[in-house]
Amino acid sequence: MSGALVLCLVALAFGAVMVGPYGLTPGQTLAALFGQGDRQAQIVVWSIRLPRVGAALLVGAALAAAGASYQALFRNPLVSPDILGVSAGAGLGAVAGIFLSLPVAAIQASAFVGGMAAVGFVTLVASVVRNTDRTLTLVLIGVVIGALAGAATSLLKVMADPYDQLPAITFWLLGSLAATTTEDILPALPMVLIGLVPLALLRWRINVLSLGDEEARALGVEAGRTRFFVIAAATLITASVTALAGVVGWVGLVIPHVARMLVGPGFGRLLPTSALIGAGYLLIVDTAARTIAQVEVPLGILTAVIGAPFFVWLLARGRRGWS
Repeated sequence: MSGALVLCLVALAFGAVMVGPYGLTPGQTLAALFGQGDRQAQIVVWSIRLPRVGAALLVGAALAAAGASYQALFRNPLVSPDILGVSAGAGLGAVAGIFLSLPVAAIQASAFVGGMAAVGFVTLVASVVRNTDRTLTLVLIGVVIGALAGAATSLLKVMADPYDQLPAITFWLLGSLAATTTEDILPALPMVLIGLVPLALLRWRINVLSLGDEEARALGVEAGRTRFFVIAAATLITASVTALAGVVGWVGLVIPHVARMLVGPGFGRLLPTSALIGAGYLLIVDTAARTIAQVEVPLGILTAVIGAPFFVWLLARGRRGWS
């Protein structure tokens, strides 16, 4: 299964490099990839298309992997990567950066810090609350923090310059990979890899944890510690790519369902399958975003238009409960 998905991903990436306002044939694309042929084609491929294709693959894989991790951890198929307020916190950080007219790198750093700070605050508050269900407490506090961050973001939008800052804020909050460069990807890539490593190493513990805390303790798994590492890793992944692409919804919610239908709930198979499908899915969506209209269409709009009805269909035909 993974081999077939990798081959499909390579084919999709090659096709995405060819597609755009400056159309390329397969021969031109291959020549440009090897530094040969038309100079203009080489510039388009190496400076514009490949960085954007790489960013789409990275963001899609990261969000899908984080979504699969959160869903397994909380034993809830309706959970997405922003359940603990990471997307709202990252959005607030980026909006604050735009409002202060910071450079692009500083805006991305602000988004990353905002996402990590939001989840850190959620975890801190949850550790203070006693005598309640730990998972439920995390989710509820995440909703509260997300609402507060959303309110602060709305306040900054009201105060922002309507001719300069507000359009940039709105476009970023809807998600986009426009004008992405290799320099934008490099800071996010190691963060995503650092987050994926513990998820892969803890895959059997996550399987056990999905049975419930009591069962996990009976099988020798420390539920609290494992939950902390999974949340930290998935949050690091989500915050890293949110800082790169803006707020992109639905990928981490829908794609793990598709992967679970193909390979089952075993996390050792679910994690790589979700990442591969998520990478291909967002690559297709991003290619459509830059080609279906003369103006760039934000990723968040397309992922919602595609993801919402597809998710309804999955719910209509899927099995009840967590599996």
